[in-house]
Amino acid sequence: MDANPVLVEVVRGNWVENRHRGAFVVTDADGTIIASAGDIDHPIFPRSAIKSMQALAIFDRHAIEKFHHTSEELALACASHHGEDSHVSNVAHFLERMGLSANDLECGAHMPTNGKARDALRAAGQDPSPLHNNCSGKHSGMLSVALAMGVATEGYVTREHEVQRAVRAAVEAVIGEALTEDRCGTDGCSIPTWAAPIRSFAQGFARMATGKGLDAGHAAGAKALFDAATSHPHLVAGTGHLDTLVMAAFKGSVMQKGGAEGVQCGAIRGKGWGYALKCDDGNMAASQAMVAALLLKFADPDAAQREVLEQFARLPTKNVRGAVVGEMRAVMI
Repeated sequence: MDANPVLVEVVRGNWVENRHRGAFVVTDADGTIIASAGDIDHPIFPRSAIKSMQALAIFDRHAIEKFHHTSEELALACASHHGEDSHVSNVAHFLERMGLSANDLECGAHMPTNGKARDALRAAGQDPSPLHNNCSGKHSGMLSVALAMGVATEGYVTREHEVQRAVRAAVEAVIGEALTEDRCGTDGCSIPTWAAPIRSFAQGFARMATGKGLDAGHAAGAKALFDAATSHPHLVAGTGHLDTLVMAAFKGSVMQKGGAEGVQCGAIRGKGWGYALKCDDGNMAASQAMVAALLLKFADPDAAQREVLEQFARLPTKNVRGAVVGEMRAVMI
């Protein structure tokens, strides 16, 4: 396989110090490629970038009718939240409405991603709970699927559980690609993660944005999830994060979600285009520079939206004294 192109450079002074390679694709719901670079047929683990696809199981298994999930709950089902107070309280309420608690979550516990939330927890002398896990909203949605199906909630994270079978089927229906046992791993939050080509995830997001190529149930579910995530961008990520800032700036016209190891996916809803990219070395800041540059070029941003994107497409490097000594910048998109 030929090396993917350099999409981001890190410059110090007047010299390029580092380079980040990757691949990206923008496509419509029919699979017509609008733009691409690198090997877009190489299977990748999408990680958290496809939580909205996974959340379609809520609609497939009629959890939405059983629990009448709020827009906030649907947003949290798509989220990699930062463990701020609004995230923790909303997930707790999500679970309580279903007669569950943090003890039913099988995602594990970690300190909040947000620095102030971390400091507050330490100052209170408290340990993090599974509610602080960035995936606790997604897991709450999966628990609702188990309850709606009438199956045991215990072990819902395992590959063989009916919940994960439903999640797998939902993703397959959207991307039009079989998720096979020879390309499977375990995600950070303990659920299965399945590798598929970058191109397939981009087309899946285009299908979710338009409903084209989906059955009526999946089309309606996709719209509800995208509307929820873009209406509550803070719940999807958190203070200062690219996903939150971009969706807030674009006011519903862009669905954006990052995933671990340098994955970024989303949809330019007004154009009916989906996109996906992977930074080869997994650098998250570099992947954010890549997706910011992609949206600058293809999402037709206004001045305010451009300002948000440019702060990620060209990220200053500062030394210990706070002086700007270089920058990370997107190239070749």
